[in-house]
Amino acid sequence: MTEIILMSDPKVAAVPVHDVDEPLVDVRSDSPLLVDARKTDATGAFAQLRAGVLDRLVKAQSLLPNGLRLLFVEGYRPPSLQRAYFEQYAAEMRALHPDWDAERIRAAASRYVSPPEIAPHSAGAAVDLTLVDADGRELDFGTPVNASPEESSGACYTGAGNITPEAHAHRETLGAALTAAGLVNYPTEWWHWSYGDRYWALMTGAPAALYGPREREDEDRA
Repeated sequence: MTEIILMSDPKVAAVPVHDVDEPLVDVRSDSPLLVDARKTDATGAFAQLRAGVLDRLVKAQSLLPNGLRLLFVEGYRPPSLQRAYFEQYAAEMRALHPDWDAERIRAAASRYVSPPEIAPHSAGAAVDLTLVDADGRELDFGTPVNASPEESSGACYTGAGNITPEAHAHRETLGAALTAAGLVNYPTEWWHWSYGDRYWALMTGAPAALYGPREREDEDRA
């Protein structure tokens, strides 16, 4: 298996950011994508993405086989929420592995939640999503969206071998469309795809990230 570069790897943080200052747009009003309600928040942050990322998702949807559609689950995540998620999961790792040092805990946590300072979601550059059929039913991907490595026995990894052929085929279908549209996958989470962030830049050889973490105006006033 190809070695996975985790979000905690110093190579990711070393990628420069030349933010193009592209706006966050609301997927619910600015696109034809289906939006799931499971991550709904009071401000609607979950349904926002940088405009360039949304354009690529719309392109990816056009490349899917007839009868299939993307189901958008979560996009933008305020830095404060990302930090809370990361700290919570890191605490779970410390409880499970009290003998691990801080660096190992950080690496383990980054399999599932990106370190706040480089998180693609907080740049509005990442999306968690899945596929539905013509009747709106989610396809089987082997695990639910956001299943952790522990609860899924590693089946959340995109290339996991402990899933059915059908689930593997669905991952291949999703990946083919999103890759063709210019997005990259985080290999520990089959549902997580991004464009324009540091991880994308590292994986594609781009000289710099297009989007860095940002606060929304309503978050600044809070």
